Amino acid sequence: MNQITRLRKDRAAEPVMAESLKDQAYEAIKHRIITCAFKPGQELSESTVAGLLKIGRTPVHQAFDRLNTEGLVDVQPRKGVVVRPINLDEVMEIIEIRLLSETFAVRLAAERASSAEIMAIRDVLAKASGAVGAGKVETLMLLDREFHRLIARAAHNTVLADILLKLHERSLRLWFISLAAPDHQGSVNDQHHRIFQAISHRDVEAAENAMRAHIDSFRRNVLRNL
Repeated sequence: MNQITRLRKDRAAEPVMAESLKDQAYEAIKHRIITCAFKPGQELSESTVAGLLKIGRTPVHQAFDRLNTEGLVDVQPRKGVVVRPINLDEVMEIIEIRLLSETFAVRLAAERASSAEIMAIRDVLAKASGAVGAGKVETLMLLDREFHRLIARAAHNTVLADILLKLHERSLRLWFISLAAPDHQGSVNDQHHRIFQAISHRDVEAAENAMRAHIDSFRRNVLRNL
């Protein structure tokens, strides 16, 4: 390989590498926010986070911009970047929208879910049951997200699924806080099983009622633990 060809290949790889570092920084910072390793209201500096992640400041800066757009951090004059505090009004707004959108989605899922989609939901529940026994809060949070994502997909409405995806991403920190209460983990698992049973039996009304009860239980538990 001559020098010119090598330089061209190196330059072609640069945008991919930059994109990869930006994504790595974003995922790592977001993970720490939603698991409360970076606490609500905590000030974050680019240099400190870059050192923690062993990555350059530019990808961290880009990640902060994205997280600011998603509402997970605030960029404040003289303070820099601050992990967005949990706002009770916003929590209630999220729950109100979930009660409207997810009860509708689960009705559609009970009508439209394929056999493969029902099996996928069942498999997630089997993993969640094991995680409850082990008390793995982070794993439970991710499986909770996957459970709700699969229901959204099983509704076979791409616009609704996209809305719910964004809503669930905004809810992850709340899910982690809720699931950190050991007495709530088993309850969530039971509630998920009731939702699944209704979907698998094509019982639209039972599916909606089970999802509403699940979100109401989430609301009570989050408010108790904030």
